[in-house]
Amino acid sequence: MLLLTFKHIIADFVLQTAWMAHGKDQKHGWALPLLVHCLIHFAVALPLILIVAPKFWFVALIDFLIHITIDRAKGLVSANFGVNQEHPWFWTLIGVDQALHHLTGFGLSIFMAAN
Repeated sequence: MLLLTFKHIIADFVLQTAWMAHGKDQKHGWALPLLVHCLIHFAVALPLILIVAPKFWFVALIDFLIHITIDRAKGLVSANFGVNQEHPWFWTLIGVDQALHHLTGFGLSIFMAAN
């Protein structure tokens, strides 16, 4: 869990650029920023998992797929409801997004610990 939380902090906050953060929430042109952002998650997760638990290399791929799904759902809500920093849903949407990402890490950690 700590490893996946560390991965999330690095990929979602340290390595995510404004182009990715804003671009993935647009009505048009969202695909490339979203893909690059989620590929960074994969690129950070894979070597960490290979070092700690190489038999679970595929967890990085599962994390990528779940991350891209969560972020696209957030992007759809943002784009279709005009959610920006002034919108009353802004912080709620970010909170739900982050909670789902952390629950993903928790679930994947339980999966790896059980196997």
